[in-house]
Amino acid sequence: MRTIQRTSLSTALILLLTVLTPLSAIAAWADLEIGDTHRFVATTAPLASDPAVRNALADRITDQVMSEIANGGFNVGPLQDDLQRAMRGLLHDAVLSFTESGAFRNAWRTAVRATHSTVERALTEGRGNAVTLDLAPVVRQVKSQLVADGVPFADRIPVQDTRIVVVEANGLGVWRDVTEGLRAAGIWPAVGTALLAAAAVPLAAAGRRGRALTGVGLAVAAGGALLVVVVAVTRGTVLQDLPDNGDRSAGAAFYDALTGSLRGTGWALLAAGLLLALAAWLTGRLRPAGRLRRGVRTGPVGGPTATSGTGPADGSGTGPFSGPSTGPDGPSGGPRDAWRTARPEAHHDARRA
Repeated sequence: MRTIQRTSLSTALILLLTVLTPLSAIAAWADLEIGDTHRFVATTAPLASDPAVRNALADRITDQVMSEIANGGFNVGPLQDDLQRAMRGLLHDAVLSFTESGAFRNAWRTAVRATHSTVERALTEGRGNAVTLDLAPVVRQVKSQLVADGVPFADRIPVQDTRIVVVEANGLGVWRDVTEGLRAAGIWPAVGTALLAAAAVPLAAAGRRGRALTGVGLAVAAGGALLVVVVAVTRGTVLQDLPDNGDRSAGAAFYDALTGSLRGTGWALLAAGLLLALAAWLTGRLRPAGRLRRGVRTGPVGGPTATSGTGPADGSGTGPFSGPSTGPDGPSGGPRDAWRTARPEAHHDARRA
């Protein structure tokens, strides 16, 4: 294969690597995290301690209780507004306090496990527009605890139809289609991307492999940066249709938890690609300098070195590069002097003649 063809093919693979890097990461994420119930639960279960989620849950339960009280005709005359504010604050604080308990964390784990199938269908199968978190198991635990503690109107807490919208998948558009297609591929796009990166360097011409390795590093870094940008842009798209209340705060926490590993992968690829490109560039810069230094020390093959002389530069020394010396008969050291030294009898015979 000609040099120009090898260079063109290597360059094409490097450019393709820039696009395949984020796509392969999304494919692996959709298959290994979104498609696996245990990993999904392990990722979202810590949200039980997130302040945004806890406040959203307390607000939702408190609003529903106050609505039940209003629909029940509860009226205390001129003190109604003040009393309702006091009851709201008391109930909200009671629910918020319960969210710090182990019972709440267990109920939350049950709720997110039940939500996994909804998230999977919405994000990877294109079915359903909104991902809602069914809080019935949580609310049931909250109600039992508050009734046992004697909190007023705790028995009015409705258990059914208590949901929080955490993802508005209708706004994903083309991103959902891409995720759906990539999930079917699983981890194989990542394997193919790694093989392309490994093949791009040997395909380059012999004198351009260092540059090809630098290009691979920059392509991986660009792919990682693109992945970080995609995650950030999709976050805004998902959250923009949610109401500006506790649902948006809880949805932001939910999205950040789901995409945390994907975002971390993007930053890791960016750093690794830049390090690889820097190492390849430094190696290419230092190698010619090392060859030049070795050439100065050794000189031409079979010849003397520039530093092997032992005498000064005025020619009075005895080294290989010493200049001709002067004696009684004039300058010496030339070819005729060498002939005289080697064959003195021939010199005297010539003078007699």
